[in-house]
Amino acid sequence: MRAVVTGGAGFLGSHLCDRLLAEGWEVLALDNLITGDETNLAHLKGNRRFRFERQDVNESCRVNGDVAYVFHFASPASPPDYLKFPIETLKVGSIATMRTLDLALEKKAKYFLASTSECYGDPSISPQPETYWGHVNPVGPRSVYDEAKRFAEATTMAYYRHHGADTHIVRIFNTYGPRMRLNDGRALPNFVFQALSGAPITVYGDGKQTRSFCYVSDLIEGIYRLSQSDEHFPTNIGNPTELTIHEFAERIRSHFPNAPAIIHEPLPEDDPKQRCPDISKAKKLLGWEPKVSLEEGLALTLEFFKGQYAKLAASL
Repeated sequence: MRAVVTGGAGFLGSHLCDRLLAEGWEVLALDNLITGDETNLAHLKGNRRFRFERQDVNESCRVNGDVAYVFHFASPASPPDYLKFPIETLKVGSIATMRTLDLALEKKAKYFLASTSECYGDPSISPQPETYWGHVNPVGPRSVYDEAKRFAEATTMAYYRHHGADTHIVRIFNTYGPRMRLNDGRALPNFVFQALSGAPITVYGDGKQTRSFCYVSDLIEGIYRLSQSDEHFPTNIGNPTELTIHEFAERIRSHFPNAPAIIHEPLPEDDPKQRCPDISKAKKLLGWEPKVSLEEGLALTLEFFKGQYAKLAASL
């Protein structure tokens, strides 16, 4: 019952480590820390069933001892991160995916790939079911992330078909919660950072593009259930409650007295107009659907962000 989690110091990876430990697993977290943060794992210091190792799985993936499960969660995930690290993003979706799959084969372990709703690109249908093949620009600025994840899915399915590897794939939709980085380029942390600092809240385009936001505990519950299932094909996990980015910005503003005004900037290239999961498969297969309301999740997340902002302000 030992699991390896790549990207274990990241937002989602660290929450996954918590869940696996709670289920009785031993956990080895690997991370090169280009976007991850060891403070996300600070609460696990002293836990005898947990170990962190700084390792770049793009370069190697060496693990001694028995392994029962490999969870590949390593990758820059926000647009500023994967635009800053385009080659690393491509490598972690290709080379590192193969390295981690080879590790799973070597150890006779199960394998779990963290994929993304970005595989659907700027979709022509909404909500997006797993059967939709996507509408992706293969040479646009976002392609380093989108195509890396699509390649990772293809590689994982090839190992399943050719080697008989016991693989699983989740397509993760927009997720939020404690341990996100302030101002990391995604809507929620950007809006909160701007509100806390008094800067205008920036909405790109006309704000009519839609997103759906899943609280992290709901996402991790879905991921864990999928990891224990017999399903090998991609499965959407996310919250199907859809709202416009402008509506979401107003929700954030409502939590701050004297909140700054909303301003509009040009829409980034290839920014999806709609993003909403069809979770029919997860409901039927896993008996899963999100439980945490947006208001409840925002309250928990804003409390975390306010603490992070206070630490940042004190350090300046």
